[in-house]
Amino acid sequence: MKVGFVTENTVRAFRKKYDGEAADLLVFGFSGLGEVSYEKELKGETDFFKDVALLSKSAKSVVVCGCVTDTRGHKRKSALVAENGRILGVSDMLNVVDGAVSSGAALRVYETGLGRMGVVVAEDIHFPEVVKSLAVCGSDFIVCPFGSVFNSLQTVLLRAHAYCYGVPVLLGGKGYAMIADVSGNIAFASPQSPVYTDFENVKQYHLVETRRRGFFRPEL
Repeated sequence: MKVGFVTENTVRAFRKKYDGEAADLLVFGFSGLGEVSYEKELKGETDFFKDVALLSKSAKSVVVCGCVTDTRGHKRKSALVAENGRILGVSDMLNVVDGAVSSGAALRVYETGLGRMGVVVAEDIHFPEVVKSLAVCGSDFIVCPFGSVFNSLQTVLLRAHAYCYGVPVLLGGKGYAMIADVSGNIAFASPQSPVYTDFENVKQYHLVETRRRGFFRPEL
């Protein structure tokens, strides 16, 4: 599939200048929408969600965009997902360190034309159990809209998660984008925006056996 990363522009500005570059998946960081109030969206005072839906329709692609959602004062780091003009849903970050925002409540795997897509929001990428849960629930690939990529930590984590859980991880943060494949290598990385790359999702399955004490079963 062809993946486009937009890490230095808003959805609205990108849509106005969209040149028709074909992409199956478009990933925006948290500069894509900024802060979104659910109340204002429902009242029609803002149309951030509409912008994402329209972009996904004109680009004929899946669009994942990071944002901060405001639910009557409860702010969360979130990711909005749309495909072919339809909003598929919103995922929230589950793990909040030191209470900067509120935490979400659930993970979600999205059924898309590209396959089953897991979404990890921002700093949830630092928590292996989040990626593992999405992989166990059948994600074909995982997308992570991120804030600022401040050091090599995110690169190391992406490689480790993709290798250990057998699912490629795609991250788009402020000024940087990268993809880790199931071999544990960085398949793509770039500071440019927008930037496009072709990515082949290679699925591998192996039999893993372990020996453990316990699980006693009486002989019948």
